[in-house]
Amino acid sequence: MEKFPGASAGERIDAGKQLRQKVDRDAQAHLNPKGRDFDPVGVLRAAVDRRVSDLLPVKYARMKVSPFAFFRGTAFLMAADMARLPNSGIEVQICGDAHVQNMGSFAAPDGKLIFDINDFDETVRAPWECDVKRMAASVVLAGRESGHDAEGCHAAAAALVESYCKSIRAMAEMPVLEAVRFVVHRDSRVAPIHAALTQSERARPREILKKLTERDKRGKPRFRNQPPVISRVTGETAKSVLDSLAAYRETLLPERRAFFDRFHPVDVGFKVVGTGSVGLRDYVVLFEGNGPRDPIFLQVKQEIESAWSPQVVSESPSDERHEGRRVALGQRAMQPLSDLFLGWTKIGSNDYLVRQLNDHKGSIDLDNLKRAGLTHLARVAGELMARGHARTGDACLISGYCGSPAKTAKAFANFAIEYADQATADYKVFLAALKKGALKARAKTKAAAAS
Repeated sequence: MEKFPGASAGERIDAGKQLRQKVDRDAQAHLNPKGRDFDPVGVLRAAVDRRVSDLLPVKYARMKVSPFAFFRGTAFLMAADMARLPNSGIEVQICGDAHVQNMGSFAAPDGKLIFDINDFDETVRAPWECDVKRMAASVVLAGRESGHDAEGCHAAAAALVESYCKSIRAMAEMPVLEAVRFVVHRDSRVAPIHAALTQSERARPREILKKLTERDKRGKPRFRNQPPVISRVTGETAKSVLDSLAAYRETLLPERRAFFDRFHPVDVGFKVVGTGSVGLRDYVVLFEGNGPRDPIFLQVKQEIESAWSPQVVSESPSDERHEGRRVALGQRAMQPLSDLFLGWTKIGSNDYLVRQLNDHKGSIDLDNLKRAGLTHLARVAGELMARGHARTGDACLISGYCGSPAKTAKAFANFAIEYADQATADYKVFLAALKKGALKARAKTKAAAAS
């Protein structure tokens, strides 16, 4: 990464402009598919290390739904592509799996609902383009799925990048602490955001309690046994999960440890979540605070090496690196407001992230991206990524490199179209592998996979 210690804001903006001599913005527009030297199905097979093999058919069944669903489950494919393409060399903390359905609403520590990026499993330090290009490609794929034509998809992707460029420029001109504290406020009348916020209002712990648990003979709440989606965990496995919470507690800020200590564990379950995460061990723990009407759920989610780490990360891997810690610290770095109980732990040889499960969380419904919804959401995504990158990198360098928002937007939008086409082609190869039996997809798997 280029560094300019002691340089003024203006000097760093000029330095960003100079970086275009190494990688012109027009060079960012092309995928160069002929330069690919890997088979997408081979990369897919290699990416399932340390996952529960019995759950892989569930992952593949979810990816089978559409090209966008496939894209959601294959961040490692895009990481492999980005590793062979030129970039500006300006590193930030990237989300790593930036796509439109990894944004949503959730409760901030003060209880207010906010809209932001909500998944950081793949977060690492890498060139800022990795996030922007992945989000732009997702806008195109989601746009196609929600009925937009080619012109509409290109325009929405360009709106995303233009919003990013304008926001990063604004943050480059702000006092440092003002940029660090910046919170993106959006009009809740924007259809996708309004729907997510409405969903958040309903996603209260008591509602989750009704959905995920049932009463035993003594009237105690217990997780339902409805594999593969949710299963109750008992015995040594449950004990190991609960024992890991002592180490997790130490990762919380001191005042938050005091909050955590007011709750006691009631039951342990295993839950299948998302698309990219399917196959990883994902436990949920039900806690009670001031009685049965005061539940919270903590998610204890296995984390493995980021999809980007073998590809574009400049740092050497450390034997002491904890993947749950990587995710938690990456999220804290990118967001001014994050989960009150965000932390990490270890169970056996596996690393885990710990966070609240679905507390006032709302997600993006592709049906709400019809008409102007796609472009409105794309603009918000641009602001959110710019805020995260300005907090963790040099906004002046990025702003200088981006220059004219219109020119950069056009280049990145062209790339987004190319990459969406490539993802669709990879999706067809994936479907062919399923048809031949090289990969297997099914909707259900046995309950034993949960442990």
